[in-house]
Amino acid sequence: MPSLTPRFWETKKTLLTLSPAEWEALCDGCGKCCLAKLEYEDEAGEPSGMIEFTSIACRLLDAKTGRCCDYENRFDQVPECVKVTPESIESLYYMPPSCAYRRMAEGKPLPAWHPLLTGDPDSVVRAGHSVRGRVVSEASITDEQDYLHHIIEWPNAEA
Repeated sequence: MPSLTPRFWETKKTLLTLSPAEWEALCDGCGKCCLAKLEYEDEAGEPSGMIEFTSIACRLLDAKTGRCCDYENRFDQVPECVKVTPESIESLYYMPPSCAYRRMAEGKPLPAWHPLLTGDPDSVVRAGHSVRGRVVSEASITDEQDYLHHIIEWPNAEA
């Protein structure tokens, strides 16, 4: 892995200035972006922007590790997988408030538990922000109504 500029998340002015290695390192590995989300509609049937997270994870997410099983090929395996980029992050309003990409785009600091600050990739788990061990695979869901039984609150928690 290429070396990273020390505390790059504080010295870089925008997400667009991050190197590919810095971009990847900014991810805390929580897995929340891989959860199925439900969006309410307004009276006209349009998306309201009100999001509910579920404990239903993408079929590629390993529930035991909280990591993608095929990260390099995820877009081929799951065409609806959303690519989070510096250009797209501001339009991805459903990203959790604890997301480092979202926080940096909003000018907020990284949370104290972020692995870049702690030096420990498991700090996100200990802080309760990882999906590890807390989700079921979408492959186990047989009825669309089951999504309603899996609505959860914990991913929305502020950092």
